Amino acid sequence: MTDDAALALRLRALTVRYGDRTALSDVELEVPRGQFLALVGPNGSGKTTLLRAALGFLVPVSGSVELFGSNVLRLSIAERARRVAWVPQEENPRDDVSLADYVLYGRYAHLSWLQGEAPTDRAAAGRALAAVGLADRAGDGILSVSGGERQRAILARALVQQSPLLLLDEPTSHLDIGHQLDLLTRVRELSRERGVTVVAALHDLNLAAKFADRIVVLSRGRRVADGPPSEVLSEELLARVWGVVADLRRDPRTGSPYLLPHHLVPPTPSLPGSYLGRGPVHVVGGGGSGSPYLRALAEAGYRVTAGALNLLDTDLETAESLGAPTAVEVPFAPIGEEARERLRRLLAGAAAIVVAPFPVGPSNLPNLEEVRGALGRAPVLLVQRPVAPEWDFTGGKAHKLLDELRRGGACDVRDVDEVLSTLARELTLPVSAPSAQ
Repeated sequence: MTDDAALALRLRALTVRYGDRTALSDVELEVPRGQFLALVGPNGSGKTTLLRAALGFLVPVSGSVELFGSNVLRLSIAERARRVAWVPQEENPRDDVSLADYVLYGRYAHLSWLQGEAPTDRAAAGRALAAVGLADRAGDGILSVSGGERQRAILARALVQQSPLLLLDEPTSHLDIGHQLDLLTRVRELSRERGVTVVAALHDLNLAAKFADRIVVLSRGRRVADGPPSEVLSEELLARVWGVVADLRRDPRTGSPYLLPHHLVPPTPSLPGSYLGRGPVHVVGGGGSGSPYLRALAEAGYRVTAGALNLLDTDLETAESLGAPTAVEVPFAPIGEEARERLRRLLAGAAAIVVAPFPVGPSNLPNLEEVRGALGRAPVLLVQRPVAPEWDFTGGKAHKLLDELRRGGACDVRDVDEVLSTLARELTLPVSAPSAQ
């Protein structure tokens, strides 16, 4: 547990309900000073409720919220405003006041009863407008500027409060990609250069991974994952929480993770996207050789993964139709290091490996090399290859690798039926849902 003095925000077993509906259930959360934390989760997961509870706008059924060590409900409105600033998801100003006057609203927490703003307050508003790139628009009306500029003005109003904690609820939801990047870059600079603690509810997982130090995932009012972006973002998480099949990649310039969504998880419980059942079983194939095995395994209730495969390959189309995670390479290219690393991760997570009778050339030989590296971790089944036509176009390297696999414990099987019967003997894993991270 972190020392109270080092925490900007703490939630202790927080439960919030709207009537009979539970919006947050027993949520524990500690946010150290100076951290940029992104709250992510599907619509209705509790992100906005958590932020509103942190502001003291909602009274919990049980548990508590602390701002810098003090229970938020015991603080006056002015005291809360001096500790935390708020950027709502949407705000529609009614009066067309100038941006300078609009930003000045944020100084009211520092003014006594009936006290007007001083030159120092106007100077602070000017600095806040400059910090968000709106110094030259100070005299323009809030209703006359663009949506992106208005959102930056709202941020400036929050900055001029000079509060050490900044809460933002979907600040990029109405912005184009350029304004999204601009706004979050400015928020990150606040966190890193001024030590402001930031908690931002975000829809876009890739933006969260790019800008935040930490990601907390909410689902149905519970915290289901928490940690650095590189540890939290995964295909399994996206499928389990959002019901979306995606590939996980890494930005070659920064190493940060990002997800490429493909399609929704198929609803049929026996399909792999449900993350129920036995497996996963990884199928190594290509050119359509793996498709019968992928379909038969999925129909038998196994979760499946596949690859490495080139884009446009028939086996890839089959795998994607089943919602199977895959290792993918661009068309007609040899399997590169990124695809190999992806393949290694899939093989490491497999309960069994099926090697279909695919033609082997220099470009896809790494598939067999990586299977060799997986020997001993999971059963390997080698589907019998026809005597003709020739399938080894590597000068004998593929034959040699298959012999090494057999010596390492891989077993030969004739067809789909024998694959299923062998796996029925080898895999005795119980049917269970994955535990929350």
